[in-house]
Amino acid sequence: MKPALIYYVAASLDGYIARPDGRVDWLRPIEDAGEDYGYHDFYSGIDALLMGRVTYETILKYADKWPYPGKTCIVLTRSVLPAADSDVHICHWTPSEALNKLGDMGCKRVWLVGGGSLAGTCYSAGLLDELVVSVVPHMLGAGIKMFATGLERGLTLQTQRNFSTGVVQLHYQVQGEAA
Repeated sequence: MKPALIYYVAASLDGYIARPDGRVDWLRPIEDAGEDYGYHDFYSGIDALLMGRVTYETILKYADKWPYPGKTCIVLTRSVLPAADSDVHICHWTPSEALNKLGDMGCKRVWLVGGGSLAGTCYSAGLLDELVVSVVPHMLGAGIKMFATGLERGLTLQTQRNFSTGVVQLHYQVQGEAA
């Protein structure tokens, strides 16, 4: 059975997840505020992670150690990359194949970690089940979009949360294909 795929992401008010060069330094003020934004509860409720090469390489570049211990992580890439942890699997699979493999492993909820390109591919393919976006009160004007590509689909709001930092977190269920 295919697990649910959840895109949990922070985005600027104008829909970007990173600057054009991939930097996310604009998130520092809200990170420094000490607010969890529901991350701990979210992370404890997922079984695995799915990410693309660019996100993976960015994590390796800036993290002192692998930040997702104890969770299976599939990195989708055509490149040969080192595995940062024994739970990291570097694979040349489609997102659908990866989700099927994770489902075979008993995973029920998978976090789509970063990457507007992979998110757009999953969204277009109808693989994305939920979107949890923390809208940050910041305008970038340009950068990496939350979804690089996609087809029109409706969203059903499940919950919303407001934080003292001005962040608004919206949790949506992705509807089926548009008519």
